Amino acid sequence: MCPVNEKQSPDRAFEAYRGDINAVQRRVAREIDPGARALVVAILVFVLIVALLLPHTGGVNGIDVLLGGDDARAARVALPHRIFCWLALVFGVGFSMLALLTRRWGMAWTAAAGSGIGCVFGMLAVWSRQTATAGLPGPSVGLYLAWVAVILLTFHWIRVVWERTAAQLAEEQLQRQVAEEQPQEGLLRRNERKHGAVAGDPPANSEPAKNSEPAANSDPEPEVDS
Repeated sequence: MCPVNEKQSPDRAFEAYRGDINAVQRRVAREIDPGARALVVAILVFVLIVALLLPHTGGVNGIDVLLGGDDARAARVALPHRIFCWLALVFGVGFSMLALLTRRWGMAWTAAAGSGIGCVFGMLAVWSRQTATAGLPGPSVGLYLAWVAVILLTFHWIRVVWERTAAQLAEEQLQRQVAEEQPQEGLLRRNERKHGAVAGDPPANSEPAKNSEPAANSDPEPEVDS
């Protein structure tokens, strides 16, 4: 068993833990930190659930619109209205709760994208009730409340995803810089070890320093008799 060089042991220890460090960095890069927005999103999810229970048009609530019951057919609920309710339930409620619980960037991105599409269909749902045939009920408070909640959820999830994306780009840039600097540092260390092994101790027959003081044993000048 060959002995381990003490000078190379820190590098080998770092290499041994490099895989674990990279795994932790990848896991952190996939997570989000909504901070105070988590409370806002949780409140909006609760408001959206309440909005689905409230009347959307006449006496038809959001659950009737989702299931397409007799009341929804009697009120002639349009297809954009049903699509909006399903988008609000799946993305505004479902994926928003999953993103808050798992803190996964992919879940947050899915919630933002689905809620963004839901904003468009919410506008179409309101428009379809406002332009309904005479004698049919118009939009009610539940539809307006659900539409506003989906719009606000889209805004907050986009902010969370954007902040996480900027942090990921900064982290990737830092990793590239570290990866570029490590080979150069390793080459410099090898060169230092190589020159240190070749040079060894400084030569003993180096040129001595010149003595600036005069010699102590110089002959004194003879005295002259007067």
